[in-house]
Amino acid sequence: MSFKVAIAGATGNVGREMLNILEERAFPVSEVVPLASRRSVGTEVSFGNRTLKVKALEDYDFSDTDICLMSAGGSVSKEWSPKIGAQGCVVIDNSSAWRYDADVPLIVPEVNADAVKGFTKRNIIANPNCSTAQLVVALKPLHDRFTIKRVVVSTYQSVSGAGKDGMDELDRQTKALYSLQDVTTKKFTKRIAFNAIPHIDVFMEDGYTKEEWKMMAETKKILDPKIKLTATCVRIPVFVGHSEAVNIECEKEITADEARDVLRAAPGVLVIDKREDGGYITPHEAAGEDATYVSRIREDITVENGLNFWCVSDNLRKGAALNAVQIAEVLMNRKLIQPKAKKAA
Repeated sequence: MSFKVAIAGATGNVGREMLNILEERAFPVSEVVPLASRRSVGTEVSFGNRTLKVKALEDYDFSDTDICLMSAGGSVSKEWSPKIGAQGCVVIDNSSAWRYDADVPLIVPEVNADAVKGFTKRNIIANPNCSTAQLVVALKPLHDRFTIKRVVVSTYQSVSGAGKDGMDELDRQTKALYSLQDVTTKKFTKRIAFNAIPHIDVFMEDGYTKEEWKMMAETKKILDPKIKLTATCVRIPVFVGHSEAVNIECEKEITADEARDVLRAAPGVLVIDKREDGGYITPHEAAGEDATYVSRIREDITVENGLNFWCVSDNLRKGAALNAVQIAEVLMNRKLIQPKAKKAA
């Protein structure tokens, strides 16, 4: 059994990572079709040892395609995902366009895979925000055991979360500073090189940014609507890998040792927590890896049933491309979709 898979936004950072991960995980494909806007037609992308040429999303017929991994941005997804879904192709969308739609499941397979069955309403499944994905992977086992009431999280997010333009700006500014040239700012609101910017996405009326609001809304939808969450999201001069300092408050008594044991047994989590120099994971070490790493586990002595930990993951993988492919694997393994060729036969 193999599936015809389209990648919309195949020339971007996440689209290219989707191609890599499909190959790495040996997802059973009969054909892979890279798609982008018309200006990218003919651009070459790699899929394993093959080179594929990009086709135009606007001209593509999805009627014989089983899955579309969509990473072309929110406005493109808003326009095209319903059209693609109407042709019987399941869209797994990486943008924020459908995350808050009640008829679209928002899925992290280690956390709420059972909710994926709701995809039939629109033939669309949403990927969460990159900062939310790794957070809920770490929160899920702790919530199941200790019942989390409140989360306070500060994020330290890499520039790849802002796309290729963000990575290019950090590279360009760093080179300019080392060569004593003027630094120009285009993608970010302030200089990102050797700096930290407490501003991701747009500001909302209550003073939070949209990125911070996303973490709250998505955690409630994915994990538990009763959980209270407040976030401060910061962009830092790291190319790949998001880090989070997390504080949780639970209903049940929790110790650092118990939390460590629970996390070690959890799917998708790797605990690296030695109380010594270097006994923790940084974004540099998490880059290119699939796991959500948890370090610095310790009790919060200022509140009853409180815990602190450090959480790191590759935002291009678990925060985006890997999670999308894992959703496709859930659909396949649970036999929620069948290849169209097989259905026709």
